[in-house]
Amino acid sequence: MLIAETYVSLQGEGILAGTPSFLIRTSGCNLRCRWCDTPYASWFPMGRRRRVPELVEEARQAGPHHVVLTGGEPLLQREAGELTRALRSAGFHLTVETSGTVSPEFECDLLSVSPKTSSSDPEGPWRERHRATRQNVAPLIDLLARFPAFQLKFVIDSERDLPEIVHLLHRLGDPDPGRVLLMPQGRTPQEAARRAPMVAALCLEHGFRYTPRLQLDLFGGGRGV
Repeated sequence: MLIAETYVSLQGEGILAGTPSFLIRTSGCNLRCRWCDTPYASWFPMGRRRRVPELVEEARQAGPHHVVLTGGEPLLQREAGELTRALRSAGFHLTVETSGTVSPEFECDLLSVSPKTSSSDPEGPWRERHRATRQNVAPLIDLLARFPAFQLKFVIDSERDLPEIVHLLHRLGDPDPGRVLLMPQGRTPQEAARRAPMVAALCLEHGFRYTPRLQLDLFGGGRGV
């Protein structure tokens, strides 16, 4: 597998925010979000090839019971199914973070999906491909049918994101609002903090959950956090 980095930290986002976790970040993505905060795993994918048994052993040595498989888009990796099965067989609680744009065979204890809205569309040659990929909801519908333990985590750039999110949720059968989490867009603590009150107000208005971005609040973002 092409791995950008592995590290121990606190889960930064979602319903398990604050949980000590071992994170495995794959490199490579089928989207090019304009505000991507991990360009080294998408716009300019870096990393090295590592074998599944090596990653599982590193998880054992790391200590935390929770493992997070993230990216980039981890479900693009051919070995994603093998790795997720091995991690769960080893007794770890596994969260898989995905954009919901592909739906291969894999296992997890918590499916964390971050669908993208039009605010993520980049300028330039990637724009149409990115838009077509994010708008294809068939893989997302399949994933939610297969994994009842899920969270839908939306990055909010402005209030204009909300109509798209509500429309998508309706297409998904209007899932429990308690499974829908909103978080402020920002690649720096200051940028996210400026949007945080607006996002909190949207959560109160629509009954969604607010998720912090602890990796920014505590560590300032960057690699290995």
